[in-house]
Amino acid sequence: MSRSRPSVEKYGQMRFLTAEAKVSAGRLNGKMREKTLTMDTLNPQVKAVEYAVRGPIVIKAGEIEKYLEEGGTKPFSEVIKANIGDAHAMGQQPITFLRQVVALCTFPELMDSPSFPEDAKWRAQRILQGCGGHSLGSYSASPGVECIRKDIAAYIEQRDEGVPSDWENIYLTTGASDGIMTILRLLVSGKDSSRTGVMIPIPQYPLYSAAISEMDAVQVNYYLDEDNCWALDINELYRAYQAAKLHCQPRVICIINPGNPTGQVQSKKCIEEVLHFAYEENLFVMSDEVYQDNVYTPDCQFHSFKKVLYEMGPEYFNSVELASFHSSSKGYMGECGFRGGYMEVINMDPEVKAQLVKLLSVRLCPPLAGQAAMDVIVNPPQSDEHSYKQFHQEKSSVLGALADKAKLTEQILNAVPGIKCNPVQGAMYAFPRIFIPPKAVEEAKALGMQPDMFYCLRLLEETGICVVPGSGFGQKDGTHHFRMTILPSIEKLKVLLGKVRDFHISFLKEYSALE
Repeated sequence: MSRSRPSVEKYGQMRFLTAEAKVSAGRLNGKMREKTLTMDTLNPQVKAVEYAVRGPIVIKAGEIEKYLEEGGTKPFSEVIKANIGDAHAMGQQPITFLRQVVALCTFPELMDSPSFPEDAKWRAQRILQGCGGHSLGSYSASPGVECIRKDIAAYIEQRDEGVPSDWENIYLTTGASDGIMTILRLLVSGKDSSRTGVMIPIPQYPLYSAAISEMDAVQVNYYLDEDNCWALDINELYRAYQAAKLHCQPRVICIINPGNPTGQVQSKKCIEEVLHFAYEENLFVMSDEVYQDNVYTPDCQFHSFKKVLYEMGPEYFNSVELASFHSSSKGYMGECGFRGGYMEVINMDPEVKAQLVKLLSVRLCPPLAGQAAMDVIVNPPQSDEHSYKQFHQEKSSVLGALADKAKLTEQILNAVPGIKCNPVQGAMYAFPRIFIPPKAVEEAKALGMQPDMFYCLRLLEETGICVVPGSGFGQKDGTHHFRMTILPSIEKLKVLLGKVRDFHISFLKEYSALE
């Protein structure tokens, strides 16, 4: 007589109860189950990733901040985080019109409110009509909402004084970083000496070195000329390229303009030379232009790589592969949290373009709120619209204040013995060079850290100022720097710079006395 088997559900319960009983009885042969994922089994490319702007010094700053909140005492009352370009966290006020449009898109019932201007309502209605179910809670097509892509193409044409832009070459992204990572994924391939080499400026924004490590590509450094206000020297590009060809296959060159962390604005002639170099050596060009609105020096001007390429003639414009990136996080907007961005990709092989769309479809779509924010940035109020005056005033106020803070930072730092700061022509950071006495260098090495990391940790612990060591961005051997944002209010920036000045003088005295 056969016995009936227990149901699958009951069998599973019995197994669980038996396992539970074994654990409670300690009958696991005296061993705890080993973890599947350990530092030994972790993807080695992940271990190789470093990201200085949110690295160890920022973690330490968080610990000090928490200590102060819990009633602890330090020689200072607050931590001033000058480590990252987070405008709103530093007190910058949102642009009213942008927030109005996104609020209307998020909560369309506000369309009936007289508190919102008609030009904001019109834009919100247009964006919502492009969304599934007329809701910001829907997915969009993977490249982004069509009407927003068309607005971006129109913006690019206007910015570049008539250079044509095809909306089907526009892809909305989750911040510029998402687009940069996506293009690099397409480019990285090969093994050993055929591995993809990625040419990046040094100093660089650590996203690039982190992405290169994660993808197991080869980082090819070309050094910016600090003595010439961080200009890009074409001879240095050729040197780096020829040296890299001995052990990898350079396939892409990345440019950040205006520069992060260095704050330089590249000249049109420099951009022409880079594009000619890319044309000759058959390199894909990635142009990070997220700071295109942040130009402060009167004799500097932002030139997009695409416009310069167009002006070089059809032989260049129809052949050089170029991806350029923009974001809602920087500029005058500072809307980091929306994670809005876009990239324009030109001259990409049609079959590769299909693979790009496939790759984008894996992540479904960028956040719809970020896409809406990006639309307002490229389609702001016009001079005949109700919101234009307030919008123009707010935009001018933000950029004017940043220009003042760029000049103030340069002036105060250059008055400190042992600090040299190039003019902050654009972006939102200073990258001053600091003299560190030999005795301090020795002490840092004894502690197993870079000298500028040692310096920045001392600065944090003694003043509450959080800046990022230059070694996290790359620098020439024997030089030391730190990166700081110029985003704090004028009052707070003066306090910050004063503390840096006093600390540096004290630091020099302490270690010079030991010589």
